[in-house]
Amino acid sequence: MARTTDTMSPLEALKGRSILRLTDLSAGEIRGIVALARTLKADYAAFQGVLAQRALVMLFEKPSLRTRVSFEIGFQKLGGCVSFLDHRAERIGARETIPDYGHNLERWADVIVARVFAHETLAALRASCSVPIVNALSEIAHPCQALADAQTLVEHGVALESCHLAWLGDGNNVCLSLMELTAIMGGRMTVVTPAAHRPCPTLTAEIAGIAAKTGARIALTDDPAAVAGADAVYTDAWISMGQQDSAEKIASLRRLSVTPELMNTAGARARFMHCLPAHRGEEVVDAVIDGPQSIVFDQAENRMHAQNALLLALLGALPASTQPRTLAMQA
Repeated sequence: MARTTDTMSPLEALKGRSILRLTDLSAGEIRGIVALARTLKADYAAFQGVLAQRALVMLFEKPSLRTRVSFEIGFQKLGGCVSFLDHRAERIGARETIPDYGHNLERWADVIVARVFAHETLAALRASCSVPIVNALSEIAHPCQALADAQTLVEHGVALESCHLAWLGDGNNVCLSLMELTAIMGGRMTVVTPAAHRPCPTLTAEIAGIAAKTGARIALTDDPAAVAGADAVYTDAWISMGQQDSAEKIASLRRLSVTPELMNTAGARARFMHCLPAHRGEEVVDAVIDGPQSIVFDQAENRMHAQNALLLALLGALPASTQPRTLAMQA
C-alpha cells in the first residue's frame, strides 16, 4: 500500500499509479477519492474538459452494464476519448503476448481499464505498461465497486471508520474488496457464508493482517443472525460470471437470501446493498431490493463518480479547487 509524502496530498500521490486491489490505496487516499467523487456528483461544471486530449482504453473479457457505461460516459463527461475493445470471444494475450499488447497500448492510451477472468492478466499488463492500469473486475477483486460503495455509505451518513457491514452469500471478489475496505478504514464486517464458500483463505489472512494494524474487526460465520445491528446488509449473485451453475452451491446459500425478515433482524436503520445485477428471488427478494432500505441504485450511480475521481487522480488532472484543504472539509 502506497504512502503519501509530507509534501504531497493523498490524491496527488496517486498520479501514475495502477489500482488492481483496494490494498493499493491508503485510508487517506480512499477518503480523498470519496470526497472528490462527492464533489463531482454535486457539479461537474468545474471539471469540464479537464481530460481533453486524454485517452482511455477499455479491455473487457466479461460482459458489463454498469462498469462499461459508467467508465465510458464518465470519462467523456470530463472531456476525454474512449476506445472499447471487446475480449469476450478472445482473451487478452491470445492473439499476441500481453507484454506486446501492453507496449502497443501505452503508446496511444493514457490509462487502461481492464475487466478480466484472471487477476494475473492485470498484473502482466501493469508490468508491461507505463500507464496506469485499473481493475474493472477480476476473480479476486472489484476495487471500483468498493470505492463506489464507500461513497454511497458516506452519503447515507455512515462513517467508514465505524461502519458495521454485513455480507451474506458467496465469499466472492466483491466480498474480498469490501473486506479490504473495512480492514483499511478500521470498521467492522461480518461475513456470513457457508463454510464451503468462504472468501479465499490466503487473501483473508492477508486482510486480517491489515485489520490487526488498523483495529478493524472482520468476523466469518455461517449464522445469518449475525447481521443484527449492521449499518448495511450486502449481498451479490451466488454464481459469479464465468462459473458454472451449481445446484449444491445454490442449495447451501438459500437460507442466506435477504428477505424482509432478515432485514428486520439487521434493524430498521440498516441499508440494503447489492452491486448488481440481481437475481431476484435468489439472493434477494423484490420486497427488499425495491423497498425503502435499498440503496442499490445509489451504488450504481456512484460507480461513475468514484471511478472519475480515481481516474483524475491517476492522471494528475486535479483542478486547484480539489486540493487537500477543500476535500478535507467536504469529507
